[in-house]
Amino acid sequence: MSHIAEIRQFVLREFLPDVPAEELGADEDLLAGGVVDSLGLLKLIAWIEDRFGVAVDEVELSPDSFRSITAINAFVHASVPMRTS
Repeated sequence: MSHIAEIRQFVLREFLPDVPAEELGADEDLLAGGVVDSLGLLKLIAWIEDRFGVAVDEVELSPDSFRSITAINAFVHASVPMRTS
């Protein structure tokens, strides 16, 4: 399941409130582009932990995991425990 739309909405709401959703590409580099700085990264990680129930520990922290909406989605998908029916 993709969380790209939800992640995009969070990034827009918290970091780019005046930017229309269609202007933020899923592969845009959020770190190099200055959209998310070091404090913003902490805010993003806290939201991921809270929203998706992911425990982000120091070993998993890599800037590449949070560089774009696509990368964040992949990180969440890989980190969320699989639920069985």
